[in-house]
Amino acid sequence: MPPGVTDFQPVARTRQAVRRLLSRCPVSDVAVAVSGGADSLALAAATSYVASRGNLTVHGLVVDHQLQPGSADVAAAAAKQLHGLGIDDVQVLTVTVTGRGGPEAAARNARYEALRSAGFPVVLLGHTLDDQAETVLLGLGRGSGPRSVAGMRDLDPPWARPFLSVPRATTVATCEALGLTVWDDPHNVDPAYTRVRLRREVLPLLEDVLQGGVAPALARTAAQLRDDTEALDTLSARLTEAALVDGELDVAVLSAEPSALRRRALRRWLLDAGVRELTDGHLRAADALIGEWRGQGAVWLPGNFAVGRARGRLRVTAWEPGEGSGCTATTSPPY
Repeated sequence: MPPGVTDFQPVARTRQAVRRLLSRCPVSDVAVAVSGGADSLALAAATSYVASRGNLTVHGLVVDHQLQPGSADVAAAAAKQLHGLGIDDVQVLTVTVTGRGGPEAAARNARYEALRSAGFPVVLLGHTLDDQAETVLLGLGRGSGPRSVAGMRDLDPPWARPFLSVPRATTVATCEALGLTVWDDPHNVDPAYTRVRLRREVLPLLEDVLQGGVAPALARTAAQLRDDTEALDTLSARLTEAALVDGELDVAVLSAEPSALRRRALRRWLLDAGVRELTDGHLRAADALIGEWRGQGAVWLPGNFAVGRARGRLRVTAWEPGEGSGCTATTSPPY
């Protein structure tokens, strides 16, 4: 491109992505979550542009995690840029990052809780194609199953992610074209974080070895798995309904189905019963009460629950440590 000429193709691509997703959201108000980085600033600019040509009000949400000196100044600068983009209503949400799972997980949980508490029906997030590829790799590396490898959904109310098919390079180019000042989070280059090493070491190596196209290929894989997972979830919901008797599951109905379908039915039933943080090990142990039944005892589950089999049905019960419940310890009790 000749010197002094600005390439507005990236800008157009971000606007098209936002317009396409918002066409599926029949709401009059949306919020945009902004950190001050290229992805979220490009998203805010595109959303403001699309909203100005329709009956839509945009709100800005800036989360200050207080994890670095000067974080309040960074949040204020992001809010100022949102005002400059024509977004009048901007809130800075200050959070305290605590909890389990390491700093990445704790910060994410605090951020999502703050964004959800803002009360908007749709909150746009700036996750890109590159973020989706990283999410798929994390799921593969952890052996978390197809639900994790399927990555992020573009529309999962209240969350909406218009940029899952947009590369990070496009958001960076968009900010350059529009003259936006991007804040580069130091955490994004800190190798102490798993995602940083995936982004800066693993994905470039895969691109080199496989001769390019890795991130789009991983995103396509995620999309295919989401389609398959949604189909299986529909079938498993029907199975759960067919097997459900007074809050318990009829083993005879379940045993006639493939184990993959049974485990999905068990997952939905257990979640509805209040069991959380289920792993593949928990579900396989519960499924063994159907497919590998030999009179074994009940199975411990997170949150002081147990699932057992009696008189041809599966039943969820609450239990207290030390009561001598007779549960089979397939995993450690969740203390």
